[in-house]
Amino acid sequence: MRLHCEAEVVSRHLPALGLRNRGKGVRALLSLCQQAPRSPPRPPAGRAGAPRPACLLVATLKDKRGTRYEANSSSLKSFLSALRLAHRGCDVETQFSPLTPVKTSEFENFKTKMVITSKKHYPLSKNFPYYLEHLQTSYCGLVRVDMRMLCLKNLKKLDLSHNHIKKLPATVGDLIHLQELNLNDNHLESFSVALCQSTLQKSLRSLDLSKNKIKALPVQFCQLRELTDLKLDDNELIQFPMKIGQLINLRFLSAARNKLPFLPSEFKNLSLEYLDLFGNTFEQPKALPVIMLQTPLTLLESSARTILHNRIPYGSHIIPFHLCQDLDTAKTCVCGGFCLNSFIQGMTTMNLHSVAHTVVLVDNMGGTEAPIISYFCSLSCYANSCEMLK
Repeated sequence: MRLHCEAEVVSRHLPALGLRNRGKGVRALLSLCQQAPRSPPRPPAGRAGAPRPACLLVATLKDKRGTRYEANSSSLKSFLSALRLAHRGCDVETQFSPLTPVKTSEFENFKTKMVITSKKHYPLSKNFPYYLEHLQTSYCGLVRVDMRMLCLKNLKKLDLSHNHIKKLPATVGDLIHLQELNLNDNHLESFSVALCQSTLQKSLRSLDLSKNKIKALPVQFCQLRELTDLKLDDNELIQFPMKIGQLINLRFLSAARNKLPFLPSEFKNLSLEYLDLFGNTFEQPKALPVIMLQTPLTLLESSARTILHNRIPYGSHIIPFHLCQDLDTAKTCVCGGFCLNSFIQGMTTMNLHSVAHTVVLVDNMGGTEAPIISYFCSLSCYANSCEMLK
């Protein structure tokens, strides 16, 4: 009878000596065994042989032969009761394991890291070890995400760089512990809304989408608020998400060699340690603003401003989906208010050092300024802003 588990052997004498155990278990194979007596006595006539004593054998990858621990009746009862609870509803027959060294293959499922960097080493006939926390499969020619990877519920780091993946399945969002996702050098054209609204919102810290074919990220991308590192170099980005300022934990942002003409107004809300926007096609700020004011405000505009100003919860289960999209893409005025279709749009420049400690030069001329687009919900907001600039 064997049980794969994480075990820690603790000495009860340590507290009396003023010591503490290290408090960390290791992957182990726990076996319930019978000890064979060295010279078994012959039982008297008419009597059955006395039961042989049982023991627990704890084997680890470093100690394959294992260490024996005599099991008294109370500990055995607890051990078997736990197994019985684990298999409730099943008929389980207890079988003793032989006192033999554990094979290395029996520890394969305990591997927490696997790195594959060539197609010939990619596993086709067997599954990935279930306990993997770090999986890298680079230069393997993958055209899609292997669904077997999505069963690795302990996965914290997934590296699929240097493949030919065109689309990410929404089920990637079911990896509830995923903290780092590397998709560098693939053929991705988008990052889906489903992924932005998945459990990745709470777990994802680092995302590398460099060297793909992404033109835009959805506004829901800014719901990944645990992100600290974001790499978007060498894509075809024509704009950042409007709500990018909501990525309050973002510290590293790299989006070099894209097609960004300007930065969104909420970009100034970021607080970065490192920023690289080199090689983008930034436009010169336009002298005249774009005026889209509506007088009087439409019912849709007035209602949208009220909902957003008072932070009233909304969703497709409450209002039509297209109205949710309008609210999600509402523009933020410099005064902190919101506007939907009635606004004034202006463009100025900002020094990128105002949002980042370290800034890579925007161009070969040594510049660190970039055009930023601003919105004004009313003529008075625009006038006040102009006065402040003077």
